Amino acid sequence: MEPASRLDNNHRLTLKDFPYIVRWRDERCTRCGRCTAVCPMFSIEPAVVVRRSVHSEGSVPAPIAVRMTAAVVRQSNDIERYCTGCATCTLVCPNEAIEPEFNPQHKFLFHKNKGGHPYRRGGRRNDPQVSTLDRLKFTRISMLTDPALDAGRHEFRIRTYLGRILPAEELPIKSVNGSLKVDKGSGSFIPPVREIYPIMIGSMSIGALSPNMWEGLAMGITYLNEVEGMPVVMCSGEGGMPARLLRSKFLKYFIPQIASGYFGWDEIVRALPHMIEDPCAIEIKYGQGAKPGDGGLLMAHKVLKLISEIRGVPMGVDLPSPPTHQTKYSIEEAVAKMIQSMSMAWGFRVPVYPKISGSKTSKAVLNNLVRNPYASAFSLDGEDGGTGAAYDVSMNSMGHPIVSNLRECYLDLVKQGKQNELPLIAAGGIGKKGNLAANAASLFMLGASAVSIGKYIMQAAAECHGDEYNRCNVCNIGKCPRGITTQDPKLYRRLDPDKVAERVVEVFKSVDVELKKIFAPMGRSTELPIGMSDGLSADDPAIAERLKISYAC
Repeated sequence: MEPASRLDNNHRLTLKDFPYIVRWRDERCTRCGRCTAVCPMFSIEPAVVVRRSVHSEGSVPAPIAVRMTAAVVRQSNDIERYCTGCATCTLVCPNEAIEPEFNPQHKFLFHKNKGGHPYRRGGRRNDPQVSTLDRLKFTRISMLTDPALDAGRHEFRIRTYLGRILPAEELPIKSVNGSLKVDKGSGSFIPPVREIYPIMIGSMSIGALSPNMWEGLAMGITYLNEVEGMPVVMCSGEGGMPARLLRSKFLKYFIPQIASGYFGWDEIVRALPHMIEDPCAIEIKYGQGAKPGDGGLLMAHKVLKLISEIRGVPMGVDLPSPPTHQTKYSIEEAVAKMIQSMSMAWGFRVPVYPKISGSKTSKAVLNNLVRNPYASAFSLDGEDGGTGAAYDVSMNSMGHPIVSNLRECYLDLVKQGKQNELPLIAAGGIGKKGNLAANAASLFMLGASAVSIGKYIMQAAAECHGDEYNRCNVCNIGKCPRGITTQDPKLYRRLDPDKVAERVVEVFKSVDVELKKIFAPMGRSTELPIGMSDGLSADDPAIAERLKISYAC
């Protein structure tokens, strides 16, 4: 019978089974211990090994075996401590003695279900394919018949409206002595409208993000509004907001989100009498594009003292949100009742809109919103969006691409003559390859009034390591090596909120320049080219036919 230790080894994984193999160079390493100290997954560890060498000395040399001990850095082959490829060890190594290397022949996805639980992770899907957005080109260039603008000298107004825009004949306005005044006796309702920058920061909650990351984003947003004059807004995500922010003048730059878990809304309701400013809008979350039909989840690893206080829950427990708002019978009833109740809470002064996962049912929800006078917008979240905690089977096999889903909804509005009335907000994989301005402009021309970004701003403002090859992507378990998506003070103290705020400002200022460079040749400067699909072409006839745009090859 085989020894027990040998049988145990037979059931271990080799490093070839793991997605990343740590390459350690003995001759360069000074054994300072920095790499093993910063590894968030404890994938590498200091170890002592016995090495055997053979020496032959003297006039009549006889081989002598010598054994000696040596300190090494060893990679663990425990599936619970697999290397995610974040390369934090490389960042701190003074001698370039260690780095993770992607292993394309890995079998990690076969072994991931330890304990009978499917693999759940943060980040984006495993499929690194080129998205439809990146295959679109701007082909309407004005040269002679419609002179182009000078992007460097011409004044541009890159703004959009968040809120329902009523046709002129439906506005309760009358002319009195040559001036327009609101006819209060008509009983008509004028929907609230906000003028915002067309690229907004999407819903990432306090809890999903670390305190330093969220504070950095908030400071960046405030600076853009107060100093740069760019009305960029940010959605809070589910989980509430800090009490002092709810009572501050800066609340007008934020969109509080209410989701099916209602986390953090006790504090928001209590703060209502003390708010000196209304929020920019209220977002009601019904679904996420990266895991459609599934509820949100903040795992227990992240529910520490600060988060439990803001959300009003015990520490150290999973916080799942149901897939739907449980107090409502159907999506139609839910949208109607939630929108009305949220509008009433702020005296009908604040735009309220729902966010859903992109799917074939999107048009059904849209048609209900069109008939609802209090619905201010419609947010569609496509399949390529990132998320904090989702099963691989959801991220890789479910959902609807944002491009065709948005286009279907916009063309449906066109048929009803409502395309300039209800704004569409597009999200999910925008800027996936880093070209945020081009992706956003494409979506505007396909019918979006605004786009929402999440993972892009984390990669740009905080240098997130995650990618579509499943590098890092441990956002869900609170071990983010950058300190972006963790509640562990030892990790999030690595992140400087001032640096994050600086990068947020730089990102939006640079994107503003790129949008001008795209819009100028089309002769557009005073308004967004919403629905200007004749400016787009695709290199695939099937894509062109699906989106009702021209085909160019």
